[in-house]
Amino acid sequence: MFETDTPIDVAVSDAVQRLRSYIEREHYRGYDPYDVLMSPIFRLPVLRSNKLVRFTSQQVFRRLPVNLRPLLGIKKGYNPVTLGLCIQGYSYLACTYPTRRTTFEERIRYLIDELEDLTSHGYHGTCWGYDFDWEARYASIPAYTPTVVATGIITNGLFESYRLLGITRAFEMCCSAVDFVRKDLNRSVQGDAFCFSYSPNDTQCVFNASMKGVRLLVQVYSVTKDEQLLQEARGAVTFVLRHQRKNGSWAYSHGDARTWSDGYHTAYILDCLHTYEQLTNDRSIAPFLVSGFEYYKTHFFENGYVPRYYDTEMYPLDATCIAQAILTLTRFGEIERAGKVCRWMLDNFFDGEGSIYYQKHRTYTHRTSYMRWSNAWMFCALAYFLYRLKVDR
Repeated sequence: MFETDTPIDVAVSDAVQRLRSYIEREHYRGYDPYDVLMSPIFRLPVLRSNKLVRFTSQQVFRRLPVNLRPLLGIKKGYNPVTLGLCIQGYSYLACTYPTRRTTFEERIRYLIDELEDLTSHGYHGTCWGYDFDWEARYASIPAYTPTVVATGIITNGLFESYRLLGITRAFEMCCSAVDFVRKDLNRSVQGDAFCFSYSPNDTQCVFNASMKGVRLLVQVYSVTKDEQLLQEARGAVTFVLRHQRKNGSWAYSHGDARTWSDGYHTAYILDCLHTYEQLTNDRSIAPFLVSGFEYYKTHFFENGYVPRYYDTEMYPLDATCIAQAILTLTRFGEIERAGKVCRWMLDNFFDGEGSIYYQKHRTYTHRTSYMRWSNAWMFCALAYFLYRLKVDR
């Protein structure tokens, strides 16, 4: 795609502008790997209620390398998480290209308006969910049911726009979302530690999800200095650290069969822990963070720069996993390695017109363009890489 002698900042700058143009042409709308339940056929009597059929259909459909959504009557969705990731990406670009700051700020303010319209109602604070029904292994989550994952990703983008650009409306939404995390999510308590649930409707202990709640609490704490937020964040951090394995890894969850470790969920935990350490100055977590990042670098990259999905096997190579690798490596100061990931991604996942492929398997490439999973995550990641190249010089 790009000449190997093209400087990495030039190659990434060109790619992020093409990707941005693609996302805006599509008006932030697109398909998702998990959106099959949006098909009208799943409103039929048996299909709308049978969990096994719905879960299996979802898992099978996201693996199909051919996009059958138009045939099934599935329309391109408008996912709030896409908007949050784009707000985050625009915030980095506004700082990287100050002469275009006004343009990017206008986009951010437009997306904040949209997020207000997409807010889930009936909860204590501002919160969001996906725009499609989602049949998870241990929960059934109807469209727009808020989760700490969706809310935490969106508020992270909002907080970055406040931190970097001073957009107070974005911070006000973060403050409101704290009430959702504290009052609507369930807690699994173990002594002086606890884990936030995935949604208000379950009691799952998913480490990366709970840490997204922690990140929001300490982000707001860093401005308001509300000690109660800090104390609750510490309790949830303690839970995650106590369940870190001796080798530095984390299982996906605690208390159920999901004992695997994968690259992007591990990176989510590391990013949130790093934010916690930075904003609270709690250096006691440093050994856990060092151990976790060392495991991540050692076990989730092929040849040092090809992000692996699992720690035990290479395939599938996945867009979100790659984007999160760029974000995490850059955050932890591994700029050169992050640049190698960017260059490899541009050669293997970038279609030249602006969109990002979903996955590569051993024998084929899944080229469907997914707005949230592939494009928005990569837009955010590439924008952050460029921003850090600038500020770290």
